[in-house]
Amino acid sequence: MEPQRSPLLEVKRNVELKRPLVKASSRLPLSGSRLKRRPDQMEDALEPEKKRTRGLGAPTKIATSYPRAPPLTTVPQTTAQKVSKKTGPRCSTAIATVVKNQKPVPAVAVQKPSTSAVPPVVGGKKPSKRPAWDLKGQLHDLNAELKCCRERIQTLDQENQQLRDQLRDAQQEAKTLGLERGTLEGELARVQAQAEQGQQELKNLRACVLNLEARLGTQESLVQELQNKQLELQEERRQLTSRLEDQEVSILITNPHGTLCLFSHGHSFLRRLQVSEAALSNSRAEVASLQQEAATQAALLAERGERIYALEMERRRLHNQLQELKGNIRVFCRVRPVLPGEPTPPSGFLLFPSGPGGPSDPPTRLTLSQTDQRRGTLSGAPAPTNRHDFSFDRVFPPGSGQDEVFEEISMLVQSALDGYPVCIFAYGQTGSGKTFTMEGGPGGDPQLEGLIPRALRHLFSVAQDLSGQGWTYSFVASYVEIYNETVRDLLATGTRKGQGGECEIRRAGPGSEELTVTNARYVPVSCEKEVEALLRLAHQNRAVARTAQNERSSRSHSVFQLQISGEHSSRGLQCGAPLSLVDLAGSERLDPGLVLGPGERERLRETQAINSSLSALGLVIMALSNKESHVPYRNSKLTYLLQNSLGGNAKMLMFVNISPLKENVSETLNSLRFASKVQLPPSSGLVRSHGWLSASPS
Repeated sequence: MEPQRSPLLEVKRNVELKRPLVKASSRLPLSGSRLKRRPDQMEDALEPEKKRTRGLGAPTKIATSYPRAPPLTTVPQTTAQKVSKKTGPRCSTAIATVVKNQKPVPAVAVQKPSTSAVPPVVGGKKPSKRPAWDLKGQLHDLNAELKCCRERIQTLDQENQQLRDQLRDAQQEAKTLGLERGTLEGELARVQAQAEQGQQELKNLRACVLNLEARLGTQESLVQELQNKQLELQEERRQLTSRLEDQEVSILITNPHGTLCLFSHGHSFLRRLQVSEAALSNSRAEVASLQQEAATQAALLAERGERIYALEMERRRLHNQLQELKGNIRVFCRVRPVLPGEPTPPSGFLLFPSGPGGPSDPPTRLTLSQTDQRRGTLSGAPAPTNRHDFSFDRVFPPGSGQDEVFEEISMLVQSALDGYPVCIFAYGQTGSGKTFTMEGGPGGDPQLEGLIPRALRHLFSVAQDLSGQGWTYSFVASYVEIYNETVRDLLATGTRKGQGGECEIRRAGPGSEELTVTNARYVPVSCEKEVEALLRLAHQNRAVARTAQNERSSRSHSVFQLQISGEHSSRGLQCGAPLSLVDLAGSERLDPGLVLGPGERERLRETQAINSSLSALGLVIMALSNKESHVPYRNSKLTYLLQNSLGGNAKMLMFVNISPLKENVSETLNSLRFASKVQLPPSSGLVRSHGWLSASPS
């Protein structure tokens, strides 16, 4: 049996062989019995608890997935070697005794650079993973990661504070704009009341002037009659006077009684003549008084006209300012009702929270709940419900009628008559009610009329009222469709049908900003019946096809444009603007993995063209909202045709039509997300301008 070596000899042997007493990178509290382990045995020291219970007393568990305790102070190898070289065996013995009896002491908080740290990434290579025994290097990495996390948290806190400040400023600005909007609405209501009062006064003054003119005409005819009668009496008096002078002597001699009778007859005639002259003088005085009163009324009428004109200009200015505060780009959401034969959607699928002012305000938000069946199947738990919240300028639930929808946009249509370009879109998947919103339902029911006939009726009525103020309006309508990036005329008749490929978008003239469609019909309209005939003709000519969602789906973008021209000849003013009502094509996605026949391949090409034009429309709107110098109008025939109705001081409104059915939830979410990107806050409208009037050339 080999005799046991003394610790002093062991330490001396270790020093002489330059063997480290303690592993520098070890961080475990080592007992005296484990100081003799070689470096190749250190990996075994980090095995699980059941493998390292020998000679350690209570087992120490190392959780490598959590932050570890600070490193323990150890005696570096180089220090021990230097001491042993300088002081000799005696000092080596003391060092060994100290090391053997030393207890683990927590390390100083100051971190020294570790020689075992992972080298930096060179040449884009990922650093190698640290060995399991390199706890100090791992702790260094964790500390560095913790420092990065703290810096990131600090940065996020600063960004959060900035966002809170921006939100507070935005809320304050929204509150200020709300107060300004309320003030403008009150002022607009006051101006409108004054304008209505002025209109009533003007109407009364006109009636009074007509009455005075009638009385004046009567008096003038009476004066003329009296003057004629006076002339006759004067002629008769002259004749009687001459006869009296001739017969005076003979009558006095022959018959004194006859003389008295003749003088009595002449006296009666003279009295009648005097009465006629007095009546004529009174009539002349009355005519002069009536003429003076008519002149006064005419001056008052002119003053009232000036006041009404000023009120009308103020109304137009306030009306445009109010529309700009609401936003030059607005988005409305409309949910169609469930049709007969369709399944009833589950409760809570679509929710319409109350408006900002409570239940009395119209809704402006929409909540869609969707259940993820895949997640529920994988986890075994009930499928979670995802809520999608959307906010728009106005939301119309399924029970909203056509009259309620038009009432919300009537003021926007009025802006077109005031001289500002207006464009209204109907967007959504096929079968969501876009054509119904724009053109209305079949059968000619007045309650089901769409936006186009209602807007034209409103314009004709207001133009008739403004004619009393000296305004003269003319309307020219056109109706085209864009099918697979080809422009077709929907008003073509006879041999011109089917020649839509010959239609091209061109400038009206050199240097002109007005766009026109060659070979397309431009029809002057002045009443509702003419518009109804145009809508029936366009409905027959539009490109439709049977799809998976709709028996008669619109496969093209239809664009109804009404060019409005107004003139005030007495003041030399002109105004003009287009009103564009666009029924965008319905879209449905096709599975490219299916075997497609000729008809399905045609539907696929149509869908690709539709999606491309819709993407171009979204890019144009985003460029306008960001006020970019270049707006990509030419990326699509649709945006190129409507560029005068989108930029500048134009007003744009988009109806996003969605289906209430749960089976269409994917397309519904796509439509709502696209519309949310289009929507802008009221304070970030497009470039604003008030130069809607221009003087007519002299």
